[in-house]
Amino acid sequence: MQPQFLSPEESADVDAALLSNSEKFLTRLTISSLRLLTIIAKDTGVAVEELTPKQVITWMENDSKVRREQGIDAAVLKW
Repeated sequence: MQPQFLSPEESADVDAALLSNSEKFLTRLTISSLRLLTIIAKDTGVAVEELTPKQVITWMENDSKVRREQGIDAAVLKW
């Protein structure tokens, strides 16, 4: 199952917030980042609070490698 980083309902909630466009963008990015950090923590076997920048970088490198070698559908991040 493909992870959802920001649901349509959450996006609508952000749209309705009394924020500037740049603040709305940052809010969406923050929510999505929290979801991704949760996935990385689970894959790494540590709590989100214990993740290090190096662990995040390594996970991103591995997901990128999966995308290159196995195709976009095999990777977590679809871009």
